[in-house]
Amino acid sequence: MDRAGALGEAVVFLDHFADVTDPRQAGKVAYPLDEVLLLTLLAVLAGADGFVDIANFGERKLALLRRFRPFENGTPSHDQLGDIFAVLDPEQFQKAFIAWVTALSGAPAEAIAIDGKTSRRSHRKKGETQPLHTVSAFAARQRVVLGQMNLADKSNEIVAIPKLLEMMALEGAIVTIDAMGCQKNIAATIVAKNADYVLALKGNQGTLRTDVETFAAEQMANGFAHVTATQHVETDGDHGRIDRRKTTVLHDLQWLRDRHRWPGLTAVAIVESVREGPTGTETETRFYITSLNLPADEMARIVRGHWSVENSLHWVMDMVFRDDDCRIRTKHAPANFLTTKHIAHNLFRNAPGKKSIRLRRKCAAWDDDFLASLVTA
Repeated sequence: MDRAGALGEAVVFLDHFADVTDPRQAGKVAYPLDEVLLLTLLAVLAGADGFVDIANFGERKLALLRRFRPFENGTPSHDQLGDIFAVLDPEQFQKAFIAWVTALSGAPAEAIAIDGKTSRRSHRKKGETQPLHTVSAFAARQRVVLGQMNLADKSNEIVAIPKLLEMMALEGAIVTIDAMGCQKNIAATIVAKNADYVLALKGNQGTLRTDVETFAAEQMANGFAHVTATQHVETDGDHGRIDRRKTTVLHDLQWLRDRHRWPGLTAVAIVESVREGPTGTETETRFYITSLNLPADEMARIVRGHWSVENSLHWVMDMVFRDDDCRIRTKHAPANFLTTKHIAHNLFRNAPGKKSIRLRRKCAAWDDDFLASLVTA
């Protein structure tokens, strides 16, 4: 896939996918891989949710497509599209995606949220295949997907997260992960790449959670007389609810790092939440371990920023790109198609203006010039 875009408008993203291997027999390829990828991305940007949609888009938008590539044989059918996406190596495809998004985003991400999501309808009946589960890396401030790793089920996140981190440039970033990612090897990977971590701590780490809980309770009881501590309180009100959060950071805990041999552990954060609403009052206390030595107000911002992945990525993928309704199931097709949707998501985020992604996707369907601008900017 080394053809240059000699005619018409250049499509920068294709340069980063030039090394993706096309496993089809060279003499029998009617539809070059760069044309297939371009067709698929433009169709997804314009509202396509599956290969039938993409095939119909290709039939009706051939003139637009030929602004970028020859498309001498027209465009493939939905079955041909499915066959092509099913055999592409998803790891190669993902590495190309990471290279592209690194070039797109420019400045390194300040905070990277790692979180998993299941594409619920990507499985076959009677347990033939499990639904696709993906661990994604999301830049909280830029609100773009930085990378993803596909796995057989949620329990494999512990194995997938280090692999994803190894593929990415992390230097200077703060990586946040929920309790599933609270593992020594994951912390070691992050520290080795000159980054920092904030990891949710639950009961999956033996006595570490117990030690942290006991120590925090003792220090709160004696007014933090034997430890350096900072605190921050914030209150929000919305939809008839009042949320109060108190964040406490206990600093310089080398004894805890030494006792548990935890790479880079410097501080512990405790977030106490109280929610008052029409149905009553709910309380929750969450614990985090971190390699950072930041005051409580900055730690509170980082902890809250992690959950942007839910509203700014998972919700958008479900409600705008209809990820949970996608019935693509064959071999590697679900993973590769999800990566294509992540490309579309990032292009919409990167576009100027304040329109929502839902409205931008409609505009891409209505306006060929706007659609073209998304892939040539």
